[in-house]
Amino acid sequence: MRIHAITARLGAARQRGISLLFSLIALVAMSLAAIALVRSVDTGTLILGNLSFKQGTTSAADKAAEAAITWLGTQSSSTLIADAPSVGYYATSMEGLDVTGGQSTAITKAIVNWDIDGCGYAASGSYATCTVRPSDAITVNGSTARYLITRLCLTAGTANATGNSCIAPLSTTTTANANKGALNYGMPSPLTTTSSGPYFRIVVRSVGPRNTVSFTETIVHF
Repeated sequence: MRIHAITARLGAARQRGISLLFSLIALVAMSLAAIALVRSVDTGTLILGNLSFKQGTTSAADKAAEAAITWLGTQSSSTLIADAPSVGYYATSMEGLDVTGGQSTAITKAIVNWDIDGCGYAASGSYATCTVRPSDAITVNGSTARYLITRLCLTAGTANATGNSCIAPLSTTTTANANKGALNYGMPSPLTTTSSGPYFRIVVRSVGPRNTVSFTETIVHF
């Protein structure tokens, strides 16, 4: 009888030991799950914060683009045929210009002196020239934006001058059907598309909190 009692007590002790082991394993698994959940929440919060900063930076870029359009609207056609570097305006399209500094890896490229600091954002020896100047800084809700305007013409001077070529809207008269898509296809009056000048390209670089950088591009004509 005593031998059976001792054997029963040993079996119960083994069962309690196994239960403790499973409890410890479950505790470790729950701890790891809790850590993963916390990290997931932190990552989601960080992403949302970055998106918010990005949206704020892009909003500042919109304001700068509006300022550029306002400036263009106050200029006469005679003043827009020549460069005005002090305000970030150039009368040619500058096709070879790398406006972001990262569009090309060629060391012969030209880049924009966005921060008016000698192109400190680009590594030395990674570009050939840094002479293109943008507008003065425009500050909006903690973000700083500058714009660069280029007239989409081959050369400076009058748009229709000999040897010059500018990108502009078509200036034609057509008889396209304005009622297309309606049940009754009538003959409309001719539609006329006219333009008084070439297109202008507005590139804005906006820098916000946490070094958030946003580039936007707008094409306009007057």
